Amino acid sequence: MEEVKIAQLTDLEKRRQKIAAMGGTDRVANQKKKNKLTARERIDLLMDQGTFTELWGFGTSRGTANPDDAAADAVVTGYGLVNGKTVYVYSQDFTTQGGSLAETHANKICLCMDAAVKAGCPIIGINDSGGARIQDGIDSLAGFANIFYRNVKASGVIPQICAIIGPCAGGAVYSPALMDVIFMVKGSSYAYITGPRVVKAVIGQDVTDDELGGASAAQTKSGVCARSENSEEDCFAHIKELLSYLPQSNREGANWEDWGDKADRIDDALYDIVPATPNKPYDMKKVISRIFDQKTDGSKNYFELFPEWGTNIITCFSRLNGTSVGIVANQPMSKAGCLDINASDKASRFIRFCDAFNIPLVTLVDVPGYLPGTDQEWGGIIRHGAKMLYAYSEATVPKLTVVIRKAYGGAYIGMCCRGLGADMVLSWPNTEIAVMGPDGAAPIIYRRDIEKAADPKAVLQEKIDEYRNKFANPFLAAGRLQIDDIINPAETRKHLVVALETNLNKEDDSQPYRKHGVMPT
Repeated sequence: MEEVKIAQLTDLEKRRQKIAAMGGTDRVANQKKKNKLTARERIDLLMDQGTFTELWGFGTSRGTANPDDAAADAVVTGYGLVNGKTVYVYSQDFTTQGGSLAETHANKICLCMDAAVKAGCPIIGINDSGGARIQDGIDSLAGFANIFYRNVKASGVIPQICAIIGPCAGGAVYSPALMDVIFMVKGSSYAYITGPRVVKAVIGQDVTDDELGGASAAQTKSGVCARSENSEEDCFAHIKELLSYLPQSNREGANWEDWGDKADRIDDALYDIVPATPNKPYDMKKVISRIFDQKTDGSKNYFELFPEWGTNIITCFSRLNGTSVGIVANQPMSKAGCLDINASDKASRFIRFCDAFNIPLVTLVDVPGYLPGTDQEWGGIIRHGAKMLYAYSEATVPKLTVVIRKAYGGAYIGMCCRGLGADMVLSWPNTEIAVMGPDGAAPIIYRRDIEKAADPKAVLQEKIDEYRNKFANPFLAAGRLQIDDIINPAETRKHLVVALETNLNKEDDSQPYRKHGVMPT
């Protein structure tokens, strides 16, 4: 009896070692030559040390002649701790069958996603795959569909984060696209629907993998990935950082962590950062770094998504008196902070993500309007801009708005004004809030006076100043109750902390019954 027991345990250990060896020594070595980590090394890098538990490791492929040639069917699945909290993870193994997706491979990912939803914790997918496994035929395609279906069902329920570290082509790209945040690594990641060979054959265009769908292209050109990292180590470090701002699921409130900053800290430097001249650029990130919780070690106190795409608007996470908040802010350093197609898409998706996971929103406004031109109009700025209006109006989390220097026309509305449901709208005393900026409005309103004047230029300037004093100031908006308070810029942080804490437990039962709204395309 003891001999049988020993034999069984020995066999079990051999099988586990075979699974742990993945595609074998040669293929693992080849992965290393590409300067890429293996599927298991990536999980070890992500997880808190020694906390990963593998599940469904004995899964085998029905479409492969020898099941032993597809250890764990080319995907490692299980759960562990990240920052001390449970997450589920799947990591495709390129050393085994090129990481290709087959029936069992897909079923393992689906089981992983189902378990994450049931447990109420994030799912992290690590993609490194040659696509559908040809031998599995329709079963591999059905596997993709089953994964996509679960991506949609889990949307807004648990955070879904994807790291594309290797090839991701054809139908495989749609699971990452259905997840919340995509990370890629420069030099080793690429994602596209049709590869360079197909592009060359169909339209005769020569393009490389990296040019077509590499990490930089997917960040700066298409806006597919939220972060393009310099290395796999950076990628997983930043995934951990992102998770530190997120709740485990939509069942929880906003995450909280004390960085040791004072709630009532006064900052006189804020007035100096923002130029008085409305059209002079400055870096809004400097404002963000001073208003929100600062770390004792002086390191960056915000985590930005899409830092290289739609750069005229900033979307990032930070903390306000310990509470995790999402920040949407115009960036005067890029396109003067105008709203355009990409900025509207970027902001609206971020707003909806924050609302889904109970993360309060803080909007910092310095916007001259919507970007003009045929490219924007023909590209659909009307429908894209409407997404921001929809997202802000739909959001039920606390919504705090600070007008910092100017807010003109429809863009004033689009940046979460009182009418879109803002719970608190604050303004600095030097702001200009109007239908149009003084330089554009005065020539229209006072056209006749200017035309009749002996010195039209002098009268124009006089009328611009008159318009600015009469109409483009926050006191008029405050007088109409569209602004809750006009504050000393140095006290911005203090006012935001009080407003956030006042509204953290707000209730909104005014929504009519509906299955779901229909968001602008």
